[in-house]
Amino acid sequence: MGFAELFVVAVGLSMDAFAIAICKGLSVEKVENKHLISAGLWFGGGQAVMPLIGYLLGSSFRSAIESFDHWLSFALLALIGINMIREARGEIEKLDASFSAKAMFPLAIADSIDALAVGVTFAFLEVNIIPAVLLIGVTTFLFSAAGVKIGNRFGAKYKAKAELAGGIILILMGLLIVLDHTGIL
Repeated sequence: MGFAELFVVAVGLSMDAFAIAICKGLSVEKVENKHLISAGLWFGGGQAVMPLIGYLLGSSFRSAIESFDHWLSFALLALIGINMIREARGEIEKLDASFSAKAMFPLAIADSIDALAVGVTFAFLEVNIIPAVLLIGVTTFLFSAAGVKIGNRFGAKYKAKAELAGGIILILMGLLIVLDHTGIL
């Protein structure tokens, strides 16, 4: 997986965090730099750590499923993408205005579960994991910080669009993996 494909995955993964960050931005009256940094660190950190954990798990059983790993990768990415698209069609979530660890930790964990599955996929594809998690973490940090600011300024109209775009991106990446591994591309 090259840098361009990895960047597309990073952007796709960061869309959920971006959507949550928009809601967090809606919840505060006046956004301060500490809000941007908090959202960026929590969501970027979660999105960086979870693929690493998934990679380590996936590496331990990669040889047992090498013959169909591309289909498993597609299934995982498609399920995550479909879930994001479904969430995009739902109601806007109300979040409290707190950026404390008690408020942000559960959000970061819930947001990054999909990144765990992507990490398993990275193990199957033998992706160089350190640059991958750094790129995902930094991308998510930036999108999350921007999401808080955008949510505070423009409201909820971008949340659903961000989740929809992220879902479509992940489904397409899964499809590209299958097409590449089956020799069609």
